[in-house]
Formats: sequence, structure tokens, C-alpha cells
Amino acid sequence: MPLSGSDTHTSRLATIVVADIVEYSRLMATDEDDTYSTLRTIRSELIDPGIEAAGGRIVKHLGDGFLAEFPSVVASVRFAMSLQDRIRLRNEELPEDQQFHLRIGINLGDIIVDEVGDIFGDGVNVAARLESLALPGGICVSGPVRASVHKRIDATYEDLGEQHVKNIPTPLRAYHLHWSGGSASPAERGRRSAAVSI
Repeated sequence: MPLSGSDTHTSRLATIVVADIVEYSRLMATDEDDTYSTLRTIRSELIDPGIEAAGGRIVKHLGDGFLAEFPSVVASVRFAMSLQDRIRLRNEELPEDQQFHLRIGINLGDIIVDEVGDIFGDGVNVAARLESLALPGGICVSGPVRASVHKRIDATYEDLGEQHVKNIPTPLRAYHLHWSGGSASPAERGRRSAAVSI
């Protein structure tokens, strides 16, 4: 609905997905041309068509990541799981120092949509903070997302407790998603955790 009589902005409830490539600067420093080419390929073959097929839309690409919104919480989580699975399979064919690892955060919350389709608000900010809490190759979701999908998605949810994150005044309840093919062993979780920066 319009926020004011003369304002073209609207507000609505949406599922927000934020993703970022881990150690993208290192990959670019190692081989700029190949890294950029790989990013373009992942966007065109995995990210963009996957979001469209799930009924979502890309709001914008963020250099080495993306911001997207979905009308369906379940569709957004299934998309994220599928994307991580497909990137993991792709990585199996590459040397470790050339592999891409995404962190994904998903939140259900209110957003403000401007006249060109960009989105703003606490719902977006929380999704971005969840992304920073995710393990490389993993997905971190908010409490409202877990409540919406926990009986509808074949996955388990590791409670990370209340997280105090930048620019969010109240503690954020976060959950790390585990699914078949996507869950990490304790050793792998330890290795991935070393790469996480909050």
C-alpha cells in the first residue's frame, strides 16, 4: 500500500534472500578474468534462472552476491538449497583454491519497495546479517522463516541462539539449515567456520 498520498513507494511482506561469495577478493586477486567469467556463468546458468523458476525476482546483483525477493517462503528456501547443491557439485571438478562458496541468508519480513523496484527496510537488513552468520556453502534463516517451513522442507535446523549483529537493535534468532547433501560434518563445519566473518 502507498506510504503517503504522493509517494510511489509501497510496503509489503516478503521473503528476502541475500547471498555473498566467500573470499571473492582473494579469488579476484588470484585470477581476475577467470573469477569474473565464473561469476557471470553462475549468475546466468544457476542464480537468475533458478530465482525465476521459483517465482522470485532478482532485485539487484551486489558485485559478488545478490539480493532477491520471493512471495513464497518455501520456494525461496528450496531455491537456496538447490543453488548450494549445484555449486557444490560444480566445485567437485575444481581445485580448492578455485572453488566458489556462497553464504545465504533468508528472512521473512516487511520491506519498502521504491518506484524502480529496489527494496529497503529492516527485513532486508536482517537478511544481510543472516548471510554473514551462514557457513560457506550454507544457509542461515530467521525465526519467522523456520516457523514457516520447518514442517514443509526436508531439513533440520540448528539453533544458533540470539545473535547480536551490527545495526540491528534487538537480538536476532538465527538457525543454520542442514539438508541431505548440504549438511556438513563436524570437521567440515570447523573448517568452514574459520572463513566466516560477521
